[in-house]
Amino acid sequence: MSEMDQLANQTGWLAPHDLEAARERLPIVYVDAVPVRLDEEGRVEALGLLLRAMPDGTISRAVVTGRILYGETVRAALLRHLAKDLGPLAQPQLPPQPSPFTVVEYFPDAAKSGFVDPRQHAVSLAYIVPVLGECMPAPETLEFSWLTPEEAASPEVSREMTGGHDRLVRMALAHVGCLP
Repeated sequence: MSEMDQLANQTGWLAPHDLEAARERLPIVYVDAVPVRLDEEGRVEALGLLLRAMPDGTISRAVVTGRILYGETVRAALLRHLAKDLGPLAQPQLPPQPSPFTVVEYFPDAAKSGFVDPRQHAVSLAYIVPVLGECMPAPETLEFSWLTPEEAASPEVSREMTGGHDRLVRMALAHVGCLP
């Protein structure tokens, strides 16, 4: 058994060849997290977007996203991905029982849902997560920016997003009542 296979068995990660086989046969469960800053009255004043290399080879703005591991709770997956992408000092504020604001289905074919992941069919639970602390993105992230709702929903920023994340951002803004 290879070292990667042993690690996969111990941590809930699939070895690369097993993940590839699963992606060809099963929907993979993900979480999407839209980081937000709130004003003193609880209204969204800024939305955080990452600038990174995407699975389709493009450089684009994106929300925090990642797989849920076997045996991992949704809450733990959200916290793990937020810490990985925004840094250990981000201080995300999850409610005691997180509930998604929407469920998104990603497909290799854009015509199916408008949400695209060229690698797989993925089902993602999408959350809006207030963040209180300082964000220091992961080294593979090119940039992290706080944008006003108007900036985040603008055509210029929408053009910088791939995979349907522009639609997800607009859905999140509409959900909290601040879609311009």
